Amino acid sequence: MAKILLVEDEVNIASFIERGLQEFGHTVVVAHDGASGWDLLQNEAFDLLVLDIIMPRMNGLDLCRQYRQKEGYQTPVIMLTALGTTEDIVKGLDAGADDYLVKPFSFQELEARIKALLRRGKESPALQLTCNDLILDCNTRRAQRGDIAIDLTVKEYRLLEYFMTHQGTVLSRLTLLKDVWDKNFDTNTNVVDVYVNYLRNKIDKDFDTKLIHTVVGVGYIMNEGWGESRI
Repeated sequence: MAKILLVEDEVNIASFIERGLQEFGHTVVVAHDGASGWDLLQNEAFDLLVLDIIMPRMNGLDLCRQYRQKEGYQTPVIMLTALGTTEDIVKGLDAGADDYLVKPFSFQELEARIKALLRRGKESPALQLTCNDLILDCNTRRAQRGDIAIDLTVKEYRLLEYFMTHQGTVLSRLTLLKDVWDKNFDTNTNVVDVYVNYLRNKIDKDFDTKLIHTVVGVGYIMNEGWGESRI
């Protein structure tokens, strides 16, 4: 079971979530604003963070972003919020969150997300992945193509890692949602396309050989010999 930091400004909601997590056997520490959550992170180690977004003193996006900027702060983060548009989800993931769950939610789903993130943290990926002249360092989470260093957000890294460990396999949008985001979003969401476009702009746009390709009506594939990329 995990030691979880819950940062939620609504006292009643925080108490409700705390009790639910404790029923699954987790140890829960609660903060009611972002600044208090940040103070706790400076002094205690946690296995996972659950953050609301709209909070006083420091919102959840700023807290997550500030946390990720500290070297070595790789603890999984779940955003748990009422803000549920694709734009909101992208902002949360760009801030450094590993997952995003919209209120109202079921504790069974939250627990499944927690287990998936904790299990992922125990995985031992290859130290380095390659595709053509693209290199992904799984220890530093940095990418490089040729002589160009490529900065990646947490979710961009996870998506690129998944593509590179499944080279030559056509991946549907639902597969990517399930395995990269650990969830089943509304099938109308375009969050996968948004992040694939982010990756293409970083690893393909300025290079002659394209690595991520669209398979019309299905999804995407990473393959250096697939042919011209179609967006």
